[in-house]
This record gives sequence, C-alpha cells and structure tokens, in this order.
Amino acid sequence: MRAEVNPVAERAVFTVSELTARIKGQVEDAFPAVWVEGEISNLRAPSSGHAYFTLKDDLAQLRCVLFRGRGRRVRFAPEDGLQVLVFGGLDVYAARGEYQLVVELMEPKGLGALQLAFEQLKQKLEAEGLFDQARKRPLPHFPRTIGIVTSPTGAALRDMLHIIGRRFGDLCVLVAPVRVQGEGAAVEIVQALRDLDAVADLDVVIVGRGGGSIEDLWAFNDERVARAIAACPVPVISAVGHETDFTIADFVADLRAPTPSGAAELVVREKLHVIRDLVDFYARLTQAIHSQVEQARERSRFLARRRVLTEPSRPLRDWHRRVDDLGARLRAAALRVEVSHRDLPLTGALAPGPPVTAS
Repeated sequence: MRAEVNPVAERAVFTVSELTARIKGQVEDAFPAVWVEGEISNLRAPSSGHAYFTLKDDLAQLRCVLFRGRGRRVRFAPEDGLQVLVFGGLDVYAARGEYQLVVELMEPKGLGALQLAFEQLKQKLEAEGLFDQARKRPLPHFPRTIGIVTSPTGAALRDMLHIIGRRFGDLCVLVAPVRVQGEGAAVEIVQALRDLDAVADLDVVIVGRGGGSIEDLWAFNDERVARAIAACPVPVISAVGHETDFTIADFVADLRAPTPSGAAELVVREKLHVIRDLVDFYARLTQAIHSQVEQARERSRFLARRRVLTEPSRPLRDWHRRVDDLGARLRAAALRVEVSHRDLPLTGALAPGPPVTAS
C-alpha cells in the first residue's frame, strides 16, 4: 500500500529576506554589465550629489541611480527628456524590494557627450550675459606688462615670446605655467588667472594653447575657467587651438585670436610701424605749427600797417579837436542864455514903481 505525501510537510517556505536575497543574487549575476537606452524622467539630484532617475520607453520603465563618484565623469548635465545610453549593472534594493540599474557610464544618444556639455554651458553663460559685447573691453594700445597663461613646454609659448620680442622688445612678459589638458588643468588655469590679478601693472592677459582634439581642449570649456576669465580685471585674449576651434573661453574673453601666434600679433604692435607713425605724426604736427605761425605772422603784418599803430597820436588829435569844438559850443550856448535873461521884462517886486512926489 502506497503512503500518502503530506504537501504541507514538503512545502519550502522562504522569509522575505531570503527570497529577496536569492533574487538579488540571480539578477545581479545574470546582468552584471549591460547597456540600456531610454529617456530620462523624474530626475532627482539631492544634496548628497547622487542622481536618481527613471529610464523609460513606450512600454516600460527602469529605476536608475548614478552615484556622485561616477557622476563626476559624466561631461554633460543629465536632464528630463534627454535620450541617453547608460552602462551599468542591475542591483536589487532589498529594503524596498525593487531592482535598479547602477549607472557607471552615461552618453547622450546622437550628439556626443562633450558637444552636448559644450552647448549646455554655452546656453547657460549666454543667458547670464557673459558673452555680451557691451562688457568686452578694448585692448591697450601700448601694453607694458603682458601675462600669458599656457603650458611652459608647448610650442605656443615659444611662438608668442618670439613674436612679441621681434615686434616690440623691452616689454615685461609674465608667464603663468599651467597644464592645458587632462585632469586638474582647469583648476591650474583658474589659479594662474588669480595670481596674475595680483600684478599691479598688468595690462593684458593671453590664455591659450596649441591645437588638439575636443578632449585636449576641454579645460577651456570648463565653467570655472570661463568665470575666471570674465572676472579678470584686465582685458583677456583667448587663443585656443586653431582658427576652426571654438571654446567657451573664446566667447567669454574680450577678444578671440585664431591662434596663439595671432594673439601675440594682436596684443603687440610692431615697433617699426609705431616709429613710422610717430615720424608721420611729428611731420604733420610740425607742418601744422608752421602754418599757425605763418598765419600769426601775416596777421601781425596786417595789423602793423594800420594807422592806429603807425600814427598812434592821430586819434588823440581828433579827440582834441572834438573837445575844442564841444567847448566852443558850450560857451556859445552859455552866452545865448545870458542874453536871453538880460532882455526879459521885470515884473512884480522887481518892476520900477511910479515917481514919488512931495506933498
């Protein structure tokens, strides 16, 4: 006779923690590294620096977390509605019984990450007015002290020093050596600009480097560098890469030079041309002075021929005659008054009375 099986006795019972642990192990082992494409939504970035968001498509959604350490490697700013590719591993968050993707890398779909970061920062700084032409300052005509922020070993510095020395010697050039690419380059550029701010007689600053890829030039697309350039108390020339390269520093600076060599030519006028201009100005000034002197001499000659100068006593004679004439007229008028008074009849107390006879 066959024994009956008690289903209750053979039933496997897991606690919530045990079941979740099994699921966690299987999920994380099955998907340790995976690329996922989707649209960012419900993005939250608390003060901790971590970013929490959801990737979604038309049919499903996936919770994601980008921890602060990994987030620093993302060149652009994640935002809702952005289509991205993310790379990471699945993780089960046991406290809530939810699975999520722990993001290690993030790339925008279509537009490259660096290009997107460039456009985002450009729009932000432009909205703040840092690109306005009204805040651009003119370069000094004859700078005496020039600051250069660049690599001390690059060809760009040698070219600039050569051009400045050839075009106009005896200038003071202060070189603030920095790394111009790689980790920490932006921080060094910012500090170099601050150090040059302390130079009392500084007239102008050149910030730049030679050509390279967008990754090589990225330090000059850093927001900190852009704000340091905008805060510099003297005009700043941006000379980054080649003529076709554009960086955020170019838009913020007071003037963009196509190359570092072009910056040196813009900031320093050629000494021979200055001398020629001075000679020309001197000749024009001399001619103008001679013309003014000749006009004054001719005026003096004209005045010297006038009677008031050739016969200074002549006006006095005229005045003597006029005084004599007025005196004669005054005496004649006085005589007429005297005669008229003499001919008037006497009346009243002054009239003679009738003759008096003795009684």
